[in-house]
Amino acid sequence: MHFSYNLSMPAGPISDDHVRDYHRDGYTLSKGMFDADEIRLLGQAAREDRALDQHSFGRADGEGGTVRLSLWNHPGDTIYGMVARCESVVNSAEKLLGGEVYHYHSKMIMKDARVGGAWAWHQDYGYWYQNGVLFPLLCSAFIAVDPGTRENGCLQVLKGSHDLGRIDHVLTGDQAGADRDRVEEARKRLELVYVEMEPGDALFFHCNLLHRSDQNRSEHPRWSMICCYNAARNDPYQDSHHPRYTPLAKVPDSAVRAAGLKRFGDSAADVGWLDAARDRSASSLEKQ
Repeated sequence: MHFSYNLSMPAGPISDDHVRDYHRDGYTLSKGMFDADEIRLLGQAAREDRALDQHSFGRADGEGGTVRLSLWNHPGDTIYGMVARCESVVNSAEKLLGGEVYHYHSKMIMKDARVGGAWAWHQDYGYWYQNGVLFPLLCSAFIAVDPGTRENGCLQVLKGSHDLGRIDHVLTGDQAGADRDRVEEARKRLELVYVEMEPGDALFFHCNLLHRSDQNRSEHPRWSMICCYNAARNDPYQDSHHPRYTPLAKVPDSAVRAAGLKRFGDSAADVGWLDAARDRSASSLEKQ
C-alpha cells in the first residue's frame, strides 16, 4: 500500500483569542490543529491496533447503548503518545491552565456506526474530584479522528456551564452523570451547542464544563482521542488510578507524523504499551 504525505506547516498552539473564549465559555475550538495526513495516520493506527482493541471496554449509557473506549495513563512513543506530548497540544494546555501541565490520562472513544452509545451529561471533574485533585485546574483536548456531526453523535456542551462549579454525580447505567435536576435548570439558562468537528480539529474544554453526546445511529463512525492534562501545581494529595505529578517530555509536532509512519513500516511495533499490569487505567475495572 502506498501513502503520500504533505509537509504542511503545523497549526501551532492556540491563540490569545482562544484563551479568552475558553475562560468565558468553558471551551475553545482549534480548527485543523492536526493536518489531514497526521489525523489519517492516527486513525489508521487506532483501527489496526490489536492492543487498543483488546483493552477496550464498554460503558452502558442507560439508554440501551454502550460506549466503547480504551484508556491509559502514560504517553509513550507510539503515535498516541506523540499526539499527547506534541508541543501544539501541550503548549495550548499550558496557556489555558497558566503554567506547567502533566499528562493525566488519554483515551480513544470508539463510537462506531449504528452501535456507538451515548454519554450522559457530566463534568470530568465530577469524576476526578474523587482522585484527590483539589482544584479544577484540568483541561481536555478532544481531537476529532472522524467527522463529528449531529447525525453521528457529536459532542454537546452547555456554554458557560464551567462557572456552575462541580455538580454531584450519580450513576446512569455504567456512567456517572451530573445531577439531572441541576442539569435541567442549567439547560434553561445556558446555550446548548452541538460541537461539529472535522478530522484534525481539537476542542479544549474545562473540567467543569457540562457535556454529553447522543448515540451514533448513523452509517458513519465517530472516533475521537481525548488527552487530559492537570496543572503541575495541582498535584493530587492522594494516590489513585490516575497519576500524580509526572514530568511530561514534550516533542515537536513533527513527531506525530514520524511515529505514524514508523508504525506502518515496522512489523515489530510494540503491542505491550497498553498493558494493564503496568498502567492501572488500562483496565475495565478502573473508573474514569
